Amino acid sequence: MKETLPTQHCSVKKKKREIHRSVYINIMASRLTQFRDKAAEASKCAARYGCEYYKKLVERNERYVQEPPTIEKCQLLAKQLLYTRLASIPHRREAFWKEIEGVKKHLKEERPEMKLEDAGIAALFGFECLAWFCAGEIIGRGFTILGYSV
Repeated sequence: MKETLPTQHCSVKKKKREIHRSVYINIMASRLTQFRDKAAEASKCAARYGCEYYKKLVERNERYVQEPPTIEKCQLLAKQLLYTRLASIPHRREAFWKEIEGVKKHLKEERPEMKLEDAGIAALFGFECLAWFCAGEIIGRGFTILGYSV
């Protein structure tokens, strides 16, 4: 009698697992059909309104289109954009250091007149910027705190 109890218990567990698995499969199959129906509906909507939206978008921004619109022209424009941005680095660097010097000058001149309330608001603003930066980093890493998943 004692020998049959564990095997009966195992077979009951197996049956329960099989039932749960079949229920799970049925649920997933119904979800799949729902997803397929929603995808078909979205596809119909995109087909109906997508071409119209595309035409309006191109018409509104016709002045930005380069003729002839070929792959080679796109590659040329991408290279031009890259090297234009690289060429602008020294100017942006100078502007950055001018801003830093302006802030330093302002802090040296205004330090005795600065209220504690203003300093606190500036500190809170800096902390908020840091917090948003950290939140963006965490989101960018796929909601992991310790590092990137490699």
